[in-house]
Amino acid sequence: MKEKKAFYINGYFGVLALGVLAAVALFFTSMSVYLPSVLIVSILLWLIGAILISGVTIVNPNQAKVILFFGKYMGTIRESGFFLSIPFARKIGLSLKVRNFNSSLLKVNDLDGNPIEISAVVVFKVVDSAKALFDVANYHQFVEIQSETALRHIASQYPYDTFQEDDLTLRGNTTAISDELAQELQERLSVAGVEVLETRLNHLAYATEIASAMLQRQQAKAILSARQTIVEGAVSMTQMALEQIEEGQDITFTDDRKVQLINNLLVSIITDKGTQPVINTGSNKEK
Repeated sequence: MKEKKAFYINGYFGVLALGVLAAVALFFTSMSVYLPSVLIVSILLWLIGAILISGVTIVNPNQAKVILFFGKYMGTIRESGFFLSIPFARKIGLSLKVRNFNSSLLKVNDLDGNPIEISAVVVFKVVDSAKALFDVANYHQFVEIQSETALRHIASQYPYDTFQEDDLTLRGNTTAISDELAQELQERLSVAGVEVLETRLNHLAYATEIASAMLQRQQAKAILSARQTIVEGAVSMTQMALEQIEEGQDITFTDDRKVQLINNLLVSIITDKGTQPVINTGSNKEK
């Protein structure tokens, strides 16, 4: 099915034409007293007027009227106003307003197998009335089910969190995840004539039964990552300090002294507590 434009004319012009037709029919009805032969004409005119008036319809703003003539799709009226369309046709109203759907809280396993709780808001609107009415049983339920299905699929493709900078995660890349969710959902909902305007994750957390354990795991990973960064920086700073000392001064360290200096610098930089310097004032005289 594909939406097409239905036949219709301005309703006020149609009412005016019906008024003229009714006046002519009334004239012939009054003349039938003197000329019985015109009674058939007057009845025919009244019948035509009754048939045409059944095609009157009103379309509200951001609404479409789908015209069905004895089960056949005749087209859609998208323009708002008062119209005269096909007589004896069934006119089904369909809202074209922007809507949002808040998915239920879903429990899904992420890429690492950890149970998480996730939900999303989907903003959409109907762009093809024929597909929305005839290609799916109920497009409201179709949007809800497909939104939850797409959300489950996306959540299972990525880890909840990781400390690798290049990895895409649910918690650290919500915008990218939302865009991918919108793209996948649009592919699923195109059959229903629905356009996805925006998707956003509105809830994301570890499941209750593992929240405490995963918090400790996150803390451990954060400490490990921080320590790794500190060690890398400390090694770089120590190497730079040795090079500057040896280049700026005519000093040459022995291997033992260099190892001792490196050890002191690394301990001083890496430790998270204040260091107490020890000043060597020379060797004590033997007693």
